[in-house]
Amino acid sequence: MNNQSYLSPTIKINLWLLWLFFLSYSMAVAQTNHTISGIITDSSNGETIFGASVFLTGTTIGGITNEYGFYSITAPSGEYTLNISYMGYSDINVKINLNQNTRHDVEIAELSAELDEVIVTTERTERAILRKPQMSVAKMNIGTVKQMPVVLGEVDVLKSLQMLPGVTNNGEGTGGFHVRGGAQDQNLVLLDEAVIYNTSHMFGFFSVFNADAIKDVKLYKGGIPARFGGRVSSVLDIRQKDGNRKNFGLTGGIGLISSRLTAEGPVFGDKGSFLIAGRRSYVDLILKAAGEKNSVSFYDLNLKTNYNINKNNKIFLSGYFGRDAFKLGNSFDSSYGNTSGNIRWNHIFNDRLFSNLSAIWSRYDYDLEFAQDEFEWVSSITNYNLKYDFKYYLNDALTLDFGANGLYYDFDPGQIKPTAETSPINALSLDQKRAFEGGLYLNTEYKLTDRLTTQFGLRYSVFSRLGEQPIAEYANGQPVVYNSTLDIYQRGEEVGETNHTKSDVIKTFGNFEPRLSLAYLLNEDSSIKAGFSRTAQYIHLLSNTSSVTPLDVWTPSGPFIKPQLSNQYALGYFRNFLDKTYSLEVETYYKTVSNRIDYIDGSELIGQNNIETEILNGEMRAYGLELLLRKNKGNLKGWIAYTLSKSEQRTPGGNAGGPGINNGAWYNAVFDRTHDISISGTYRFDDQWSFGANMVFQTGRPVTYPNGQYEYEDLSIASYAPRNSDRLPAYHRMDVSLNYKPKKYKNKRFKGEWVLSVYNLYHRKNAASISFGQNLETGANQATRTAIFGIVPSLTYNFTF
Repeated sequence: MNNQSYLSPTIKINLWLLWLFFLSYSMAVAQTNHTISGIITDSSNGETIFGASVFLTGTTIGGITNEYGFYSITAPSGEYTLNISYMGYSDINVKINLNQNTRHDVEIAELSAELDEVIVTTERTERAILRKPQMSVAKMNIGTVKQMPVVLGEVDVLKSLQMLPGVTNNGEGTGGFHVRGGAQDQNLVLLDEAVIYNTSHMFGFFSVFNADAIKDVKLYKGGIPARFGGRVSSVLDIRQKDGNRKNFGLTGGIGLISSRLTAEGPVFGDKGSFLIAGRRSYVDLILKAAGEKNSVSFYDLNLKTNYNINKNNKIFLSGYFGRDAFKLGNSFDSSYGNTSGNIRWNHIFNDRLFSNLSAIWSRYDYDLEFAQDEFEWVSSITNYNLKYDFKYYLNDALTLDFGANGLYYDFDPGQIKPTAETSPINALSLDQKRAFEGGLYLNTEYKLTDRLTTQFGLRYSVFSRLGEQPIAEYANGQPVVYNSTLDIYQRGEEVGETNHTKSDVIKTFGNFEPRLSLAYLLNEDSSIKAGFSRTAQYIHLLSNTSSVTPLDVWTPSGPFIKPQLSNQYALGYFRNFLDKTYSLEVETYYKTVSNRIDYIDGSELIGQNNIETEILNGEMRAYGLELLLRKNKGNLKGWIAYTLSKSEQRTPGGNAGGPGINNGAWYNAVFDRTHDISISGTYRFDDQWSFGANMVFQTGRPVTYPNGQYEYEDLSIASYAPRNSDRLPAYHRMDVSLNYKPKKYKNKRFKGEWVLSVYNLYHRKNAASISFGQNLETGANQATRTAIFGIVPSLTYNFTF
């Protein structure tokens, strides 16, 4: 095994001994205490509440509910008041006599159905956040998402997250997102624990997440918990609603481009619930009615149900199906989409030990059909994941998270299939690849003093590239060589290949991934936090474009491609002031990534069986400062986010020789943004009218422009500046929305609202790209600026029943 951890054996042993000490000490202390535990749910629909604060009033004893609403508190015998608080909900205070272990489930109610849902927090919730060592986390309230102006009237979780510091896109109308200077493939995106490989509909205009079906959105920008593995930049953890277990209900919206409908209600008596949410665009129908031969459309479907076997056992079944279709006349058809399924079993062993067992299937595929040439191209990635997670509440001072998972990958990089006997194209299948990724983790959160809390996690991951495919062999072991005469990198000389059977393991990697964070409470309104995390990523997205496309192909680490390894350091200051009306978050970070693949000039990725001949291994670094100022109370709510950052890559020639990319010097990553400013706010006039606005400014995206030309045999040939040494013009825009709720719906079960939104209010033509060419009439050089959006108004009618 190739163990690439930087931790010495002595340090590893000491870490495990430290855990054992905490464990034995805490179990001894726990002998004289009693535990109260239970599930927190919403009184109106029975949804479990994730992240509610549960405390014993007058003490520092308490905690936060987990992803399934479970809490556990251990304290000395006595009489207490149990306080439960959560954003946008009324506080609950319950008198308890803690003289034995007790199960106490609690329902909490929203403050008011008419109140603005944007970032309403209680004093206890704020204090719990200040104390918690977890940092670099962006949590987005769905009520906030639904009130933000969006393009074409469709509520979008991803575009809302991009209004927060450290998160950006890669240009207008592009898919994917970037976190703290990382690439789009370095983000682990989970929907109910299932991996989503492509987050975009309609080439980035919409995301695959239907806000009506979403309960919780949490983005880990750093300090990634040890239970997560497989990516080096961030984890976006999105949880679907369970479904209303109290009443049947419908929620939907009718827009200019797409419509959506969600149905939910109780099943199995009072033991379960269901959720079905669907969206469908109708641009294709509009184009067809207009006689247009081109077409573009998407649909998606979210499904979920659950069943309470008894108070200690609950089963969930959820799924997602999404598809995009694009047609260009009679010559080209394309479709792509994500599919996932998940079955989970929650089990409460006792008042301190909670577990979740999940079996997950996920797939992403695309299909291209070329009618004129009578062939199609198909590609996919499929994974099967089995994971078992535990949470053990030892006592008030110490909790343990631990578990394991195994993930099997099936990579199909591409197949060419003739669609007719007259096709001139021969059938071709690129080598399929298989791999296994496993992980074990243990995480502790320990309250050292009333002011100092620490969280330490250790994950050990292993990745094996499995056989049943040939591996090419190259002269001198070099798949890429430098041609000094032509000053270019070329494919190495293939001298043979090694055939591997299905039972063979081609290559194995193993890594220790420690994570550490600290929180020190300066006073009741402020704290400082620090964190370090080391993460490993074993699969790579093959794309030399600046954003996610449907044609991107994933490939595993192996003999020629090493896993990416990242170290991130972060320091932050957090404060509430003016009676919790405002909050301030300031974080600075520094991140390095080794073994980041980069592409040689002129690389060919599509249809490439030996991708190692097109790439060089390099490194990345990113650092920056993030500020987030929120206004949490009053009719005017919102935030100002600012990020000052730098993201760079360096790719020397390595074993291939030569100068490398950009002569081996650091150069701007395509997703580098020096300045990124976002302002988002809503103003509530009364129960009927509210107004929202967004403003965005970003430094232009790095690009490579020609810096000269020369003549060769009557041809004008351009020479180019160093890679990404130029930039597109700065990006900025303003969006506004106006929400109206008619009075006639105020006291009725059926409620409706009209949302008028205007994207890019002042019609800024932001450059998506600038291309250079020669005017055929005058022979003069010219630059062409391409913009995707100008001003885009939209009108949507939303309803609930």
